Amino acid sequence: MQDLKILYLQSDLAWENPDANRAKFSTLINNNIDKHDLVVLPETFTTGFPVDPAHFAETVDGATTKWMLETARATGAVITGSILLKQNHRFYNALLWVTPDSEIKSYYKRHTFSMGGEDKKIAKGTSQLVVELKGWRIRPMICYDLRFPVWSKNRFNETKGFEYDVAIYVANWPSQRSYPWETLLLARAIENQAYVLGVNRIGNDNIGNYYSGHSKMIDPKGSVVSDCKAGTEVCESVVISKASLTRFREKFNVGPDWDWFNIAE
Repeated sequence: MQDLKILYLQSDLAWENPDANRAKFSTLINNNIDKHDLVVLPETFTTGFPVDPAHFAETVDGATTKWMLETARATGAVITGSILLKQNHRFYNALLWVTPDSEIKSYYKRHTFSMGGEDKKIAKGTSQLVVELKGWRIRPMICYDLRFPVWSKNRFNETKGFEYDVAIYVANWPSQRSYPWETLLLARAIENQAYVLGVNRIGNDNIGNYYSGHSKMIDPKGSVVSDCKAGTEVCESVVISKASLTRFREKFNVGPDWDWFNIAE
């Protein structure tokens, strides 16, 4: 069983400026990479949120995907974060999972934020994603998904065990709702017997929102094992232990009592 070394970036975003954001993240990653397995960037890390997808959505072979491929190859780490993506004449808030060997997987945000009008321009995703990295099963999600426990719910199989070991939420989560952000991250870790990583931006956007970050990694017991100072740009490195996760799941074995369920589209 291998530990997993993760670099997650709590950063301000240049509003509607993909070139500037890619350049900034290149510098931050190159200055802090040091043999990490995974690099996690915030939601819509090239533009901020919300912006008009008609002006900023890219195709899957666009500039940001190419940048992620180049960065993954250069660092030897998986790179992930969400961007606005155009596919089949529709727009998505899409998390891309890009590996050093040029594999690209995607997750489309399921819960578009109707109170902010995201649902009017961004199509909803319908499928969950679980990826594997060094023996870890990881489910990435996006921001508002955090509020919906059924969508985040882990599954358990007597033969295969839990569906995922780590849940990741990349976000543009405003400061005035920091208490729900921190509380729900904690709840998702405990209820799913998994590590949970929340990666949120900081700074001000151009429509009056302030973001304080509060990015953190929480273990399956609900303990914060890595935390970013609020309002500060941080390149945070954390190592999580598969052996520790396995011991806890064996000691507090709730798997056999797990609920079976399916999610309808």
